[in-house]
Amino acid sequence: METLTETVLASFHSIGAWGIFLGLLVEVIPSEIVLSLGGAMVKAGHFGWIAAGVAGVIGGTLAQLILYAIGRYGGRPFVMRYGKWLFLHPHHIEKAERWVDQYGTGMIFFARFIPIVRHAISIPCGLVQMKLSQFVLYTFAAMIPWTVLFLLIGYQLSTHWHQVEAVAKPMMMPIILFALIGMFLFFWWTKRSEKTTD
Repeated sequence: METLTETVLASFHSIGAWGIFLGLLVEVIPSEIVLSLGGAMVKAGHFGWIAAGVAGVIGGTLAQLILYAIGRYGGRPFVMRYGKWLFLHPHHIEKAERWVDQYGTGMIFFARFIPIVRHAISIPCGLVQMKLSQFVLYTFAAMIPWTVLFLLIGYQLSTHWHQVEAVAKPMMMPIILFALIGMFLFFWWTKRSEKTTD
């Protein structure tokens, strides 16, 4: 995995912002690493902020759309059998399914900020056949702050971009807390609206 990571990241220097797009689309390397390298390359002048941001948001959204399609058209038996090739274990899928059932479609935005769940959540959304327009909207919206955050971290770290995990670690707990509170508030607001309508 380490050799593969080095090979993929080395290709960034030759293909520019497309490296961010492809790195997120394939999702073999964590998006935090891909985006932080992208930020470092912006700092070095290889390409601009707009190119990096667009590549990150669209690449990340399309990657999740592929997982959504796998869940929707492959079905649960297929996902449970072959999910390991997507680095997703059955208990990750089951947990994400419970979240979809409990919090509804809007929770996908907040789930994008929670480790492991952020990757696993797309498949259950496909399994329950969430409306494609909703899925794309919430995923796209969540990818914007995620992309900007790690591009900025990589920009600040510059040639030390590979230290992103150590730098980002203290930030993750507040981000996860924000996501959990957001999910709870969305769930509360949805239930309240349903009662008002009734």
